[in-house]
Amino acid sequence: MNRYFKIFKPFHVLSQFTPQDDKLSLKNFFKVPSNAYPVGRLDYDSEGLLILTDDKKLNELLLHPRHGHKREYWSQVEGIPNEEQLSQLTNGPVINVNGKKHKTQKCTAQIFEPLFLPERNPPIRFRKNIADTWIKIILSEGKNRQVRKMTAAVGLPTLRLIRYAIEDLTIENMHPGDCVEISKQEIYNLLHIKM
Repeated sequence: MNRYFKIFKPFHVLSQFTPQDDKLSLKNFFKVPSNAYPVGRLDYDSEGLLILTDDKKLNELLLHPRHGHKREYWSQVEGIPNEEQLSQLTNGPVINVNGKKHKTQKCTAQIFEPLFLPERNPPIRFRKNIADTWIKIILSEGKNRQVRKMTAAVGLPTLRLIRYAIEDLTIENMHPGDCVEISKQEIYNLLHIKM
């Protein structure tokens, strides 16, 4: 029987169980069966929702571009976005993917104030003279470092990035390093995948 875990990946942790270059890996934080592996990935310097499972079928159903599952990211950016920058994000800025220009798909991008926000260790560098803003971005494609590239393309560098949700599966009330085991039926329902 397959097992499913939702985890809150901490900042500066690799999305793999094998250590590399003296960097922390999932192995340092999560005790799960040895055949469980991450579905997708989060960058070393990003935080948030990651699924660990031994269900190989889920990998295909969730990650193949034709399925287009919604992913919600919280991006703390440098500066205060204006209407034009938010419009550019929503309509899909052009980013560089493997040396080629790629126009990102339309998405949702709005300024918001997170109600729940665990501390990051270490915290981002605070600069008194430069404002920062949280933007909620919901997209259904997943190019490498896409959110960071999108915000940079419109002049809003990302300072902190958290994946909050994939469809209705969220890290609500979780903290970095937390791990919750859930049933197959629940995770498939929350991810809007037919069993």
